[in-house]
Amino acid sequence: MAVDSRETFIAVQRNGDGNLTRFKTSSGRILNYEDALREVNAGAIAGVNIFKGKDGEMYIRGDADGDPSNNLDALPTFE
Repeated sequence: MAVDSRETFIAVQRNGDGNLTRFKTSSGRILNYEDALREVNAGAIAGVNIFKGKDGEMYIRGDADGDPSNNLDALPTFE
């Protein structure tokens, strides 16, 4: 079985409304939401996917694997 060498999200930043705005990757890079969307769409980030919300916007969410501890909302925050 091949090892997945893609980055993962390890921490997040939120705005005043609690919405995710920035992501820290396993290699230490900091991505704003738009850059993160591009990287997820390109397949560069493991454990997440993109979905289209009812408002027509594209959003990042964790892969559904039945483990709530690795959901994006469960990730620690960073400064």
